[in-house]
Amino acid sequence: MSVKVAFFDTKSYDESSFNKVNQKYGYDIKYFKGHLNINNVALTKGMDVACIFVNAVADAPVIDELVANGVKLIALRCAGYNNVDLNATRDRIKVVRVPAYSPYAVAEHTLALMLTLNRKTHRAYNRTREGNFALSGLMGFDMYGKTAGIIGTGKIAKILIKTLRSMGMEILAYDLFPDNDFAAREGIKYVSLDELYANSDIISLHCPLTKETEYIINDEAIAKMKNGVMMINTGRGKLIDTQALIKGLKSKKIGSAGLDVYEEESEYFFEDRSNRVMDDDVLARLLSFNNVVVTSHQAFFTQEALENIAETTLKNIQDFIEGRELINEVKL
Repeated sequence: MSVKVAFFDTKSYDESSFNKVNQKYGYDIKYFKGHLNINNVALTKGMDVACIFVNAVADAPVIDELVANGVKLIALRCAGYNNVDLNATRDRIKVVRVPAYSPYAVAEHTLALMLTLNRKTHRAYNRTREGNFALSGLMGFDMYGKTAGIIGTGKIAKILIKTLRSMGMEILAYDLFPDNDFAAREGIKYVSLDELYANSDIISLHCPLTKETEYIINDEAIAKMKNGVMMINTGRGKLIDTQALIKGLKSKKIGSAGLDVYEEESEYFFEDRSNRVMDDDVLARLLSFNNVVVTSHQAFFTQEALENIAETTLKNIQDFIEGRELINEVKL
């Protein structure tokens, strides 16, 4: 019998990339537009697999329904899994993920945010389209010789670090599990968070979202930073306390911010809301700053990444169905 997959939060590009790769696997994929939650979990009845993305709500009640509906595997097509209640899945349903679909894509987008904020190309673009070619207010700084603080040094961060080092930047890094061999090779220094905050001109977040890292950037952390620091987040929205960020921007403690994620993004990101009044006052306030660039969780969004996501996700499903070791299993 064909393996039945309930695919949630479907966009046209998802369907295209998965259908192409699925020619090799032949799974029966049913595509649904909404992200998984308690209101649509009934769509999984009789399905073998639930394939979900970053904004799915896979809490305990949803897990209970998935199990009751016969779902045997949750296949995350993303790296993060903070939206899945792993306690509720224990010994009941397996969870797999895509740990690294394209670290180059995210690292490159991170650099793009840095360069955009520094050289203010987003503002220059709007000006010149209106015939305004004045330079006032567009001054940036040489990144050469400046210090970047990198929080979390996984695959994405290491690619970014190599790129920034090639531009002549100094690197301070923080990680609970430092890679000292990498640090020696690249000429970077692992330091405490306080030292990183105090000495970085740019801070970029690349750590997973856990209980320990939730709101790692808060009022107290911001107070320890250099005046005018640039803040970049291409990790998870809840790494930053957004209210604290706004206060930092208003006080000029934070000179600029590039955000590809937002802690309450599920109602907006990946969707076209241009014909509606924005009812998220915090997001609206962020968008009002001319020194803030918000992108809609698109750092991963390259052709290569979509192909890797589809291939890894469907291979994870195959490994489960055929009883092989789940190399990408998520466990407590």
